[in-house]
Amino acid sequence: MTDTRFFTARGPFTLGRLAEISQAELAPGADADAEFTGVAPLETAGAHEVSFLENRKYAAAFEASKAGAAVVHPDMAPRAPAGMALLLSADPYRAYARIAQAFYPVSLAPEPWIAPGAVIDPSARLGEGCRVEPGAVIGAGAEIGARCRIGPNVVIGHGVVLGEDCTIGANATVQYALVGARVTIYPGARIGQDGFGFAMGAQGHLKVPQLGRVLIGSDVEIGANTTIDRGAGPDTVIGDGCMIDNLVQIGHNVQLGRGCVIVAQVGISGSSKLGDFVAAGGQVGIAGHLKIGAGARIAAQAGVARDIGPGETVGGSPAVPRVEWLRQSAILSKMARHKS
Repeated sequence: MTDTRFFTARGPFTLGRLAEISQAELAPGADADAEFTGVAPLETAGAHEVSFLENRKYAAAFEASKAGAAVVHPDMAPRAPAGMALLLSADPYRAYARIAQAFYPVSLAPEPWIAPGAVIDPSARLGEGCRVEPGAVIGAGAEIGARCRIGPNVVIGHGVVLGEDCTIGANATVQYALVGARVTIYPGARIGQDGFGFAMGAQGHLKVPQLGRVLIGSDVEIGANTTIDRGAGPDTVIGDGCMIDNLVQIGHNVQLGRGCVIVAQVGISGSSKLGDFVAAGGQVGIAGHLKIGAGARIAAQAGVARDIGPGETVGGSPAVPRVEWLRQSAILSKMARHKS
């Protein structure tokens, strides 16, 4: 059961309404008027909660579940326990996400408030309905869109622009940045600090001024303690709809296209360009000045030292096409067994 100290469910919703919300189809015999009060995992869901099955590895948990309803692929419907109502979808996880958002909306307008301890420059502009928590600092000329939430001890640098409905988590820093609407920056993130640029030499390393910005599109998430350097002259660009996990490092002049998914502890070196909908698994390292084509997929812990074509899947270090990577792994495993 969801802990009501932290999460308050909306609803209840009828099963028929949940079918509309999730764009799923009611299975034959399901009671469209039955009411549900929340969502829960298969193992803990009760009679008035909705769950889902997306990965067939959990089929046994599905068969034993006490959930009153579940979102499943039609192929799994025959394995449902007696009495469970089904919502049928070709993409159960996405359908479940819509239901979960209905019960627990991702973003609600904050209760407007400017904490007495916040420091806001007189030339900064805040839109209607903003909430600024204690210890926050908003610099000169900053523009904060309507209904933004600025968390405790956040620093918004001079001239920064935030679009509407943005959330900036506690202790985050946003500088030299233009940010779109509905962007979430989680606690501790650092946006717009100096890029790592030096003219190296035996007589000492000479700092190169970093004169670019960070341009962040709309509907972006940037995880906790992630860092995004501002550009050296060109801008660092994060495209619309990108999902960036915790502890990611994005170097100066990097460009991410739309809808990229960057998992925790990825490092992207300066001036590399990723096309739309690139996915990089955890701890991937991408060298500088590379081009990663649209739709490319990079397996966890891969080391990318060359350009990757659109739609290509790679793994290993140095990263190679998936089939070659699997062949290499199989050969190494065979050699190790033979030697032992």
